[in-house]
Amino acid sequence: MTIRHALKNHRAVDFAAWYQEVVAEADMAEESGVRGCMVIRPWGYGIWERIQRLLDDRIKATGHDNCYFPIFIPLSYFEKEAEHVEGFAKEMAVVTHHRLIGDGKGGLVPDPDAKLEEPLIVRPTSETVIGAAFSRWIQSWRDLPVKINQWANVVRWEMRTRMFLRTSEFLWQEGHTAHATRDEAMAETLAILELYRSFSEDVLAMPVVAGEKPEHERFPGAVATYSIEAMMQDGKALQAGTTHYLGTGFAEAQDIRYQSSDGDHTLVHTTSWGVSTRLIGGVIMTHGDDDGLRVPPMIAPHQIVIVPMLRDNDEDAALLAYCEALAARLREQSALGEPIRVLLDKRPVKAGPKRWSWVKKGAPLIIEIGGRDMAEGKATQIRRDALYRDDGKLASEALALDALVAGAGALLGEIQTRLHREARERLDRSITRDIADRDALKAHFADASAYPGWVEVQWSRPTGADRDAVVEELKALKLTMRNVPRDAAPVDGPCFFSGATAVERILVGRAY
Repeated sequence: MTIRHALKNHRAVDFAAWYQEVVAEADMAEESGVRGCMVIRPWGYGIWERIQRLLDDRIKATGHDNCYFPIFIPLSYFEKEAEHVEGFAKEMAVVTHHRLIGDGKGGLVPDPDAKLEEPLIVRPTSETVIGAAFSRWIQSWRDLPVKINQWANVVRWEMRTRMFLRTSEFLWQEGHTAHATRDEAMAETLAILELYRSFSEDVLAMPVVAGEKPEHERFPGAVATYSIEAMMQDGKALQAGTTHYLGTGFAEAQDIRYQSSDGDHTLVHTTSWGVSTRLIGGVIMTHGDDDGLRVPPMIAPHQIVIVPMLRDNDEDAALLAYCEALAARLREQSALGEPIRVLLDKRPVKAGPKRWSWVKKGAPLIIEIGGRDMAEGKATQIRRDALYRDDGKLASEALALDALVAGAGALLGEIQTRLHREARERLDRSITRDIADRDALKAHFADASAYPGWVEVQWSRPTGADRDAVVEELKALKLTMRNVPRDAAPVDGPCFFSGATAVERILVGRAY
């Protein structure tokens, strides 16, 4: 059985080329003319809007308020926190002048008389500027906790870029909180980690492993960093979100103190956390197939797309009216807790190309209607999660309108569940736990064309030179430590790397 897929590139042959083709053919994004910056097209941005709305509701439900801080941050704010600035120094974009003048040759150059007194950093993250605000806002124990979030863009000057996964400018949310005690701040850090985990699983249908990052992978200046790690179809890890307990280091640098009920002036404990448009890249690489993207119904801008088979004749008006009536009935139904989102595609394009454009975009349910369907009171539906029959032909199903409308909500829920189940099964079978020694580890990842997934090993959490030696050893194999799963089994043997007493289990793999 040979299936002629919609894409030229296939995942099993060239995953990177396949990914780039999906982004282009699904109308997700395109190059902007500035290296590392992208134009997010309406379908891609519509998915981000759904992610933003649903995540924002969850963030607010946990007691956080939205706000906004400037994109320009004085260099001196970063200089107060040495470890933090060192971590971002190579990625910072710097503004030094506020005016351009002609160069006498038809071009423009910075005006030497318009040099800023202090350079401004284009926001790579906002701990420093928000810390300065916290130092003004927090005076007493009565002012705590402070729990804020902002939706913004940030700039990190990446050398190797890939749309959605690693770009010089990207969109995200960043939460920042201040607390009276370490315990309160740690509880916040872990609560947001769980919020991210459940959001990824329930909304994006993207299963993840939540856990603590090793010391060398911490956010610059953090005391502890936690992440959710998603398994892509090529076996690589995608760090899909992070939460950080920052201790009192940022508070000390920014002089964020509160007067306790006893009259003492005490440093606050802060946290920060964020997810970005990288989530869209994760959705593509988790759910896409050789025909394009498959969008989980929860985040699809249009859950159902109706494609009328227009003939450019006198029957078109009646056919469109028939489709409009069906769209109205579907919009009265609910799926996954919301009214169903329906689009009637009236473009004067032949039905075949129009159908396949929505297949490549990944609309969860496509409904085609022609003159014969209208005459019989039917419509033909195509599930994007199950595109082909066992014989390789398109799995379309003609249904009476009443049956189609009545079953639409449950069907969309079934598609959401199926996408998650497929991805969960892939993740579970792609974590290997019986690698005995270094030779076996090397052999496991030796075939560059294979998708070896991740390996879980026990380790002793070494520090300093001992830890660095392990990091370099893994780096030679193009491997990194992902995180220590919070739900891992208890240790029952020695450290994989040193033979010392193990204290936890850690995931190792290749990553984006």
